[in-house]
Order: sequence, then C-alpha cells, then structure tokens
Amino acid sequence: MSAPASLNAPALLAAYQQDMEAEAARIADFWLTNAVDERRGGFIGRMDSAGRIDPNAGKGSVLNARILWTFSALYRHTGRVEYRPAATRAYQYLRTHFLNQEYGGLHWLVNAQGQPQDSRQQVYALAFAIYGLSEYYRATQEPGALQASQQLFEWMEAHSYDAEHGGYFEALAPTGEQLDDQRLSDKDLNAPKTMNTHLHILEAYANLYHIWPEARLAERLRHLLQVFETHIVDAEAGHLRLFFARDWTPVADLVSYGHDIEAAWLLPEAAEALGDAALLARTNALAQRLARAAAAALLPDGSLPHELNRATQHQDLHREWWVSAEAMVGFLHAYELTHDEAMLHRSNGAWRFAQQHLLDLESGEWRWGVYDDYQPMREHDKIGFWKCPYHNVRACLEVSRRCKNQLLHFEAAKRDLKLLKTA
Repeated sequence: MSAPASLNAPALLAAYQQDMEAEAARIADFWLTNAVDERRGGFIGRMDSAGRIDPNAGKGSVLNARILWTFSALYRHTGRVEYRPAATRAYQYLRTHFLNQEYGGLHWLVNAQGQPQDSRQQVYALAFAIYGLSEYYRATQEPGALQASQQLFEWMEAHSYDAEHGGYFEALAPTGEQLDDQRLSDKDLNAPKTMNTHLHILEAYANLYHIWPEARLAERLRHLLQVFETHIVDAEAGHLRLFFARDWTPVADLVSYGHDIEAAWLLPEAAEALGDAALLARTNALAQRLARAAAAALLPDGSLPHELNRATQHQDLHREWWVSAEAMVGFLHAYELTHDEAMLHRSNGAWRFAQQHLLDLESGEWRWGVYDDYQPMREHDKIGFWKCPYHNVRACLEVSRRCKNQLLHFEAAKRDLKLLKTA
C-alpha cells in the first residue's frame, strides 16, 4: 500500500515507485491471462464487467493499438521477456487486419474473424496506431513498424491536415474525403476538430519523433503545441476547450478534468522531444496552469470529477479509471517542475483513490469507474473498444520512472550537502 501523506517526500516517492512496479505487473498479467484470442488471433474484442467474454465481438483499432503500445512499453521499460510476444502479437495483428492495404490508413473496426467491418478513417485511431507502432520500434527495432508509422503519418498529412486554419480534421472516408459525421463516439459533438484528437496526435507524433527526427514532423509538433497554446487552452480559466468549428471557434463550454491533467504532462513531453529549451519552458508554464486548474476541482477523496458543463454549471461526479491514472502522472509532473509537495500528495492521492475504489483485486485490472456514491459502473466493460490497459499501465511506468528520478535528485543533494559540510 502507498505511504501515508505524513511521510516525507523521499519516503513517499520510494513507496509510490514500489507500488507502481507491482501494479504494472498485475495489470499486464490480467491481459496476458484473459485477453489473448487463441482461436482467431490477436486479442478479444470484449469482456464485460463480470468477466464474461463475447466471442463474437468486433475488434477495435483503438484497443489493438493501445495493447500494442502497452506491451511494447512494458518490454522496453522493464526488459521482461514475457511482454515481447504480446507486443509482437498486437503488431502482427494490426499490420495484417487493421492497415487498409487498398487506400492506406486504418480500418476503424474489424469483426471477430478479423475482416473489415468499418473502414472510416478516424484520425484519433490513426494517431494511436502511430503511437503503438513507434513504441514497438523503440522496443524491438523492427523496421516494418517504423515504415508503417511513416505511412500513417503521410496519410494523415495528405488527407487530414487543414492547410487553411491549421490542425486536423476528425474523420474521413477511406479515400480521404471528409465525412458528414465526424464524431469519435456517440457521446461527442459532431465537430470537425476536437481537443481529444489533437492531444493524441501530439503524443503519437512526439513518440514517432524519437525514432524518426524528420524536419516536417518537427514542424508539425511545433504547430500542434501552438494550436494548444493559441486555441485549445483557455488562457483565463486554465482548462482545455473541447470542440471546435473548422476555424477554431469553440462550439461547446465543457471541461474535461481528466484531459486537463493528461495534457499537463503530454504537452511538455512533446516539447521536450524537440529539444528546444525556450519552447519547453513556455510549455511547462502552460502545463502548470492546467495542473492548477485541475487541482482546484479535486474532491475531498483525492479524485477528479468527470466533467463540468460551464454553461449550466452541472458537474458530472462519476469517476473513471483513466482520469485517476492521468492525475497520477500530471500532478507528479507538476511536482517535478515546482517541488511543491502538495502536487506530490495530489498525485499519490489519485493512486490511493484508485486503490480503494477502482482496482479490482479479485478479478484483476481496474474497473471502468464508480458513481458518486462509489458504486461500480458495472454496465461498462472490463475489456472493450475503449477499455484498455494503456492509461493505467502508462501511469505506472511514468510514475515509477519519475519517482526514481526524484529519488536520485534527493540522493545527489544529500551527497552535495555532505561534501559541503566536509569542505
């Protein structure tokens, strides 16, 4: 269990790191044990909250790409050999079944047998495919993964990029024409541009840049950071705007607290990849604004509510697994920037909330979420198109790495102080 808040920062960091390493292994074990589709290849498309597998469920591109990223990252960060076959399985299935061999791009959904069921080009999914493929290359140096990443990048730049107003359109036909229905899901507004898609293009392009530092890619990363600074981050409130017309006019007044705190570390990660100190400093200032805005919404139990409609002031108080996972990383990043221990305790508080209410210690993995009375949201899947191991495993890996770095800084400071006293 995590260290209590009364402990000093080094002790809290050490306990937190230990928790994260154990939790990453626990989540991975669930997916290795339950999610592999031995009959039809790849991974299953759906398991409900009670652990029942739907053998006829379609398989989503987003889920497969996120599984690819997860096991590639686990292998790269831990070196544990059992993670590589799962990463390779996801890679081979994506290349064989999801890449559109006729027009380029990516099938949105295939059926249980792996045949295309919906070939719309949802740019959000293309971004996650780049994210997963580039991570697989970083872990294995498989040249086909880099090549596939580059091809998806070229498709997006040719068909989705808006040369007039900047940014990227949400959804296109397989041949590249814009669709009337741009929505990522039934819950979203039908807007041609969204914060959510741009945030995940940013993370994908940043990961690709690590393995392919190409000039156009660098320019697009800078452009995306500028889009966030100019159009997406509300300079007054410190929250992200969510939905936009083509010319970046906001078309909704909503706050997504999970995306606020996720962007608070993904934006600096992209700026850091470019190696531009001035850009990184400016982006970190933006990130601190986002983290402070999210922190102001924290509930007494250490969690973030789901969403706020600012037009009606209605706050949706259910809590989802991914929001707590991103809060763990985003507030820890804020602590790294400021050494404000309140941010460290907010990060650890999100983990303690997850331990108490989200972790399924009997069946494995994390629950989708809980309602405001802490009852589990049992109608949502344990594995599904949107329910994946990417947010929580990534949080474990990021928090573990950052805790380790902070502990090294404390040790270095102690050595310096000791040398100073003996000088």
